[in-house]
Amino acid sequence: MNRERRGGRGTGDDRFDGDDEDRFEEERLRGRDDDEEPSKLWKWIRCCLEFLGSDADVDRWIVSGHGRDFGTSGGGRSRLSSSIFQRMVLRPDNRWYKTWTHLMVISAAYSSFFTPLEFGFFRGLPGNLFLLDIANQVAFLIDIVVHFFVAYHDPQSYILVYNPNLIALRYLKSRFLVDFLGCLPWDAIYKVSGKKEAVRYLLWIRLSRACRVAEFFEKLEKDIRIKYLFTRIVKLLVVELYCTHTAACIFYYLATTVPRAKEGYTWIGSLKMGDYSYSHFREIDLWTRYVTSLYFAIVTMATVGYGDIHAVNFREMIFIMIYVSFDMILGAYLLGNMTALIVKGSKTEKFRDKMTDLINYMKRNKLGNHISDEIKDHMRLMYDNRCTDSAVLQDIPVSIRTKISKKLYEPFIREVPLFKGCSLGFIQHIAIMVGEEIFLPGEVIIEQGNIAEQLYIVCHGDLDEVGKGEDDEEKLLTHLHTYSSFGEVSFLCNTPQSYTIRVREICKVLRLDRQTFLKIIGIYFSDGRIILNNLLEGKDLNLQSKILESDITLYIEKSESELATRLNRAANDGDFYRLKRLIGVGADPKKTDYDGRSPLHIAASKGYEDMIHFLIEKGVDVNISDNLGNTPLLEAIKNGHDGVTSALVEAGASLTIDDAGGFLCTTVAKRELDFLKRILAIGINPNSKNYDHRTPLHVAASEGLYLMVKLLIDAGASVFSKDRWGNTPLDDARICGNKILIKLLEVARTSQMAEFPSCPQEIRDKMQRRKCTVLPYHPWDPKEERRQGVVLWVPQTMEELINAAKEQLKHPAGSCILLSENGGKIIDINMINDDQMLFLVTET
Repeated sequence: MNRERRGGRGTGDDRFDGDDEDRFEEERLRGRDDDEEPSKLWKWIRCCLEFLGSDADVDRWIVSGHGRDFGTSGGGRSRLSSSIFQRMVLRPDNRWYKTWTHLMVISAAYSSFFTPLEFGFFRGLPGNLFLLDIANQVAFLIDIVVHFFVAYHDPQSYILVYNPNLIALRYLKSRFLVDFLGCLPWDAIYKVSGKKEAVRYLLWIRLSRACRVAEFFEKLEKDIRIKYLFTRIVKLLVVELYCTHTAACIFYYLATTVPRAKEGYTWIGSLKMGDYSYSHFREIDLWTRYVTSLYFAIVTMATVGYGDIHAVNFREMIFIMIYVSFDMILGAYLLGNMTALIVKGSKTEKFRDKMTDLINYMKRNKLGNHISDEIKDHMRLMYDNRCTDSAVLQDIPVSIRTKISKKLYEPFIREVPLFKGCSLGFIQHIAIMVGEEIFLPGEVIIEQGNIAEQLYIVCHGDLDEVGKGEDDEEKLLTHLHTYSSFGEVSFLCNTPQSYTIRVREICKVLRLDRQTFLKIIGIYFSDGRIILNNLLEGKDLNLQSKILESDITLYIEKSESELATRLNRAANDGDFYRLKRLIGVGADPKKTDYDGRSPLHIAASKGYEDMIHFLIEKGVDVNISDNLGNTPLLEAIKNGHDGVTSALVEAGASLTIDDAGGFLCTTVAKRELDFLKRILAIGINPNSKNYDHRTPLHVAASEGLYLMVKLLIDAGASVFSKDRWGNTPLDDARICGNKILIKLLEVARTSQMAEFPSCPQEIRDKMQRRKCTVLPYHPWDPKEERRQGVVLWVPQTMEELINAAKEQLKHPAGSCILLSENGGKIIDINMINDDQMLFLVTET
């Protein structure tokens, strides 16, 4: 979405100028109250009280009644302090701030020039220069403080940010450290440190101020009041002079690092200009030394040295090699810029070169005079009308180009009969996307028999519709004037053009290509239907019309299918805005895609509750099934979206599965415990059977899935269900051999028998028929003392079991008890499991 930049200038306070709407937006962003703007006098009074006075002074001043102008009602120092800092923030276009920045550009230029000079020619500044340097650094310190109160444009939204905390954080993270280090009095530090040479190298930090000069030149290049060529030439000259000035200072510095006794072993100490010798160069005046160094730097840079000044020692040779290498790069940069400036200004030469290439192409391919004349005339027309060509707007922001397109083309598109009844958004979108073309009289825009790839709208001029008969004779069909459209039938239905369009007088037309138009139709689908209806108006009901209607019907069906897919894609992406937008322009949320899935299916599977509520409000069937039999409720349950499940159930959704038994058995086999919990909670029958009459409890018992068995039993699964082979879940559990599971099923069987006393007697008898093995010895007796036991049916009581065992084992009379394998005493008959091993011993 394009962002429109707001701004404006006006009279009044320079920090808050602009129209009322802009002021309101800026005030909102700054978090200011809606109270009346105080006068500058009261603002400065409050600043003084805040920074110079005590808390009591501030409170006393507020209580006295003056604080009401600042939105304070008494006693709130923190609120007052925050308001003070917010009101001290300056706009970047404040005229006083602009004046200050211009002064700082001058200071930056002076500092950038003087820093190399101080490094090379001074070891400790004299008194007058020291005071000037201190004054310059104080100015930059003030500038650092000012930077903490200058609003900036947010790089994303381009809105002015007035928050003091954000302004300070941004400055601290960018240039603060370099600016602060540059303000330190390095000359004084150099003297205090005992004139250590390493301290002087820190002077070069101040060269970062040259960036301000570069920014100043960038602003000049964008200032249309100043010739661009002049600005660029001045900038290039400044770059060249500054490089040579810096090199001259370094040349002299290299000479001063040599001891006085070896001054002759330097480039300037060994220099003789006629009878004048530089043997004691430190005693020569500053101006002569600087000019000599600058001369050496310039002739070295230009590579036209006469040999009168040259390197003498090893360090000077190294620096000259580096300097000359840098000069080659700088020279290429300067020459390239000058060449670009000269070539860039010749638009006429570009036209001549292009025309020459076209003429050579036409001659080489022998296109003929007629086509050649048309091409030449069209090129001249384009050159003469280059100021109105849309290409000149390419550097304009998109938001402004959009406004221009709406202003120029929307009035014409509104009056086109093909777009009659279309929505405003569709008309504006078309106006933004159209392109402009100009044609000369006699030119053919669309020829009969071709397929139009573009839709044309006449802005100005006249055109003829010409048709060819069987004898190839042209016949004038009609005239096209302003607001007419042509090529729409071929364009929309992808059929050959039935007539030729020829320009009658110079005309300007708007064109729209097929892909762009179909994208717009995909968004404004209801407008697409209106356009197709407008296209059919006035057509004769003959064979050609029927074919045309058939093509349009296919187009509508294809568009509906594509739109349903786009609607499902929006639901899949979670793009609620796009979903509402598509439905708002005519998409039917009840339509399904090739898999029979509706947007409700996809939104339910993804868990988008807001979409679910919206689609339910639009009347989408909550129980609709796709080609695989899945409903939105089932999709929500599968993916664990409880909120969506609740919303669908409240809307009347019910869980209907064609093969519920097979579905549940498959779920159990896949060990999807959480999914099983959710579908059982919805109310699906846990006793549903598959094609083998097996219930989910059969599968869980056969697989030894204890948790699933317990879940199914708690949900009401019957332990008496029989499959095709007559097996119950308990039978499958016994085959599996999981004793804990067997115990669980037996307990469940007892419980279900108690709940259903009307259960058949044979089931009750079978439920009670348990057997056990009773051995006539203690489980801890040695093997040689062990004897053969007996297998008995488990009766109703312990006494019956003990008596039957004593009788079968011929155990002597006396009090006996039964022990388990672990030696524990069995005290209740219900503790005995089927096929359990027991031990009959005499009670001691």
